[in-house]
Amino acid sequence: MQRFAGITFGVATQLLFLFTVWHLFWFLKEDYLYHDTGYLWIDALLALQFAVGHSLLLYPQIRSRITQWLPSAFYGCLFCLQTCLGILLTAWLWRSSSSVIWKFDGAGYWIMSGGFYASWITLLYSLNLTGLGYQTGLTQWWFWLCRKPLPKRAFEPRSLYCCMRHPVYLSFMGLLWFTPVMTLDRALLTGIWTVYIFVGSYLKDERLSFYIGKPYRDYQAKVPGYPFVFFGPLGKRKTRRPASGTPEKISVSRV
Repeated sequence: MQRFAGITFGVATQLLFLFTVWHLFWFLKEDYLYHDTGYLWIDALLALQFAVGHSLLLYPQIRSRITQWLPSAFYGCLFCLQTCLGILLTAWLWRSSSSVIWKFDGAGYWIMSGGFYASWITLLYSLNLTGLGYQTGLTQWWFWLCRKPLPKRAFEPRSLYCCMRHPVYLSFMGLLWFTPVMTLDRALLTGIWTVYIFVGSYLKDERLSFYIGKPYRDYQAKVPGYPFVFFGPLGKRKTRRPASGTPEKISVSRV
């Protein structure tokens, strides 16, 4: 029964992921325009619940506690499940606003729409570079299903990751900003999730520095978090020494 539950959980999570991607595409493209109007504080809470929940499950201490009762092979699926439910909750309960901040027609419409589609392509490509199966929990679950140990992932920055540390976050930001019609509620979503993206980028750097150690700190010193960011935690960072008494981590991840 435990194995049947594990198989069911894994399959259901991956189907939910595909279902969520479809709804996220249409929600960000135009669906938010056609919801009933309502209070913006509801939209703010919806945007925040996704950002906060998404970040908490990535916190090493929280992961350590959860994997005390949940096998680590299913943690990726749990993370994917939380992500999907957070996005679907936002998309389904969203409230629209009649206030329009900008609206592009003609060439402007096609430029903004082209940027939206290009962001989707870049997002999928960036996720593929890091292993899309790891992002959704499919890879970890598949090795569990086959009763094989999960292979270690080498830290090998390539392609877009040689130019910036966070192409996935940058692509997701493009999904928010490239819109021909920016209403007040959409601006609220864009603002909250943009702040989350920058905070999440910093936290991801700290997390990978913790898990990978010196190889990632050296990578941070050579490659900025984003193009044209020349200072701060998301610029190139000087190589930091580990805290006294803290053992160096080994390479266990691919960026």
